[in-house]
Amino acid sequence: MRCLTYARCMGKLWFPAAQSSRLLKLSNLHRCELQRQYIKVMAEDKPWALISEIGDQGFVEEVSDILKCHFHIICLKDFLQNPQLHGPKIQALLLWSAKPAPVPSLLSLLPSLKVVANGGVGIDHINVPYVTGLGVKVTNTPAVVSDATADMAMGLLLASARRIVEGHQISIDPKMTNIPQNLLGAEVTGSVLGIIGMGHIGYKIAQRSKGFDMKILYHNRNRRSVEDEQAVGARYCENMDELLKESDFVVLVVDLTPESTGLISHRQLSLMKPTATLVNVSRGLVVDQDALVKALQSGTIRAAALDVTYPEPLPRDHPLLSLPNVLITPHIGTNTHTTVRRIVEKMVENAVAAVKGLPIPNECKPR
Repeated sequence: MRCLTYARCMGKLWFPAAQSSRLLKLSNLHRCELQRQYIKVMAEDKPWALISEIGDQGFVEEVSDILKCHFHIICLKDFLQNPQLHGPKIQALLLWSAKPAPVPSLLSLLPSLKVVANGGVGIDHINVPYVTGLGVKVTNTPAVVSDATADMAMGLLLASARRIVEGHQISIDPKMTNIPQNLLGAEVTGSVLGIIGMGHIGYKIAQRSKGFDMKILYHNRNRRSVEDEQAVGARYCENMDELLKESDFVVLVVDLTPESTGLISHRQLSLMKPTATLVNVSRGLVVDQDALVKALQSGTIRAAALDVTYPEPLPRDHPLLSLPNVLITPHIGTNTHTTVRRIVEKMVENAVAAVKGLPIPNECKPR
């Protein structure tokens, strides 16, 4: 840099203007060539990652820049056209909405794979012991999803309690001439909220519900600190039955494990108040859906608001879809522009660390 500056100064003092201009042009060309070579080297150094796709069924277009900044990206469809060529290059498998599924048949085609990086918290779609047994790391993105998912839980609770979707449908009905007076909902302010699963997301829900003066009960594998409980006014229920009996709204925020599969079934629903609402933002399999249909049809509980089902989407003839006291959204708990971007940034951070052999911020190990 000093030499270049010196040459410019000498050009101004000793050379005619035309010669000085030529020297500067040569210097600029040299700089551009160095930049081009640097970019080429950096591009060659980037590892390869396999994704499902960029588009409606995969990563949204607006986050593709994050992926491409750190990885050479290949979509599953292109990869499968020539797995022998592409397989040895792939070091990271980046999962979005559980795709590409990290099944043995795919993993066997990726001999250089170092990490399966999941976008989101839940990893029930990954056989973690099997993957890690291959010497491959597994990661997820816990903290960045908490706010958006907690917002969604409260949104479902409020929409169900106040029958907002029904109100919208009535309001846009071309045949409507009078405002109905019988569209009565459930009171939220001052009601009892039962949270099953008081982790990051559950606690965020408790913080939000405090603004509605709700009485908060919670059930969790481990009791939270006294300070945490006092901050949101929460009471611990060691026995989940106690929570179910007392709550006006029950929110499920648990990981899907063998223990939590079918956690809410006939017996648990029968313990709930007939005026109670079940809200699920965890996983569809946490609830026995056949039992839920019967409880909703018989009036055992008032309503259900679900961001998750099993399967997703439900078959179009599934009885849950025709019940008037059910509100269903298509697993969009984390779907905000800000949160999706944060998830992708975090999964890329995890993947890059794994590829480089550095400490991984959010590594998932077999339980």
